[in-house]
Amino acid sequence: MKYLIINGTPHKGNTWKLVQLAKESIQLKDQLAVFDEIHLARLNLPFCSGCSVCFRLGHEKCSHHEIIGQIIDKINNADGVIFASAAYNMRETAMLKNFFDHLCFMLHRPNFFTSKALVITTAGGVGGKRAAKSISTFLKGIGFNRCYLFSVTTYSWNDYKIKDITRVKLRKVVSKFYRDILSGRLHSPSCMLLIPYNLFRGMSLAYIKGTEFETEDGLYWTEESRSKSVYDSAVHVPIYKKPIGHLFYLIGKIVGRKLVVTYKK
Repeated sequence: MKYLIINGTPHKGNTWKLVQLAKESIQLKDQLAVFDEIHLARLNLPFCSGCSVCFRLGHEKCSHHEIIGQIIDKINNADGVIFASAAYNMRETAMLKNFFDHLCFMLHRPNFFTSKALVITTAGGVGGKRAAKSISTFLKGIGFNRCYLFSVTTYSWNDYKIKDITRVKLRKVVSKFYRDILSGRLHSPSCMLLIPYNLFRGMSLAYIKGTEFETEDGLYWTEESRSKSVYDSAVHVPIYKKPIGHLFYLIGKIVGRKLVVTYKK
């Protein structure tokens, strides 16, 4: 199995100690596990400029695609992804948030439907769980199939000692993460995920090729593989959830006709 670690913290501190423990726990279960690391602090990724090129023309046209494209490829090629972040003001770090900002086009065009994540956060005081939830919410929005969360209050900025009970708890979460990846099972999307997915599927009809403000969204959602399905074909959706998707697709079509987002040509 291949694992990708994305370190969103500026240095290898308290959070990294837990990441290393998680890595060791996986290696005990799979000696052939391969790990790749991305340290955002070393990439010098510029801030997202909000130019909207990724929405209109495709993310490949982003001026920072040389960096972002490589990370997207690595996520797609990994069996599991570990996201690490300290909690800054109850949210993920600015570096990780900036990376997520570059992926916001995926909230319109989700991508990582077969990906599963382990999110590890720490806080010197409060906010670690909120940061983990913030990260998880975004990952699910861009398609991640399942996210496992682990957060610890360290009560230390630079001298954290992992307690035995924390080791046990982390290993339990890692075990669930590992077994889920090993199973190959893809979990059915929640109703809360089906709502935005199908709203965008319906609204995109206002931006198909030939319309006044055509965008990459219009091309994405009219592809045969997804134009008639309430969720990505790789993921099974129970029959009782499908009416929810179809309903919000119709709502999206109505909204799309009445509210068109323009751009300067």
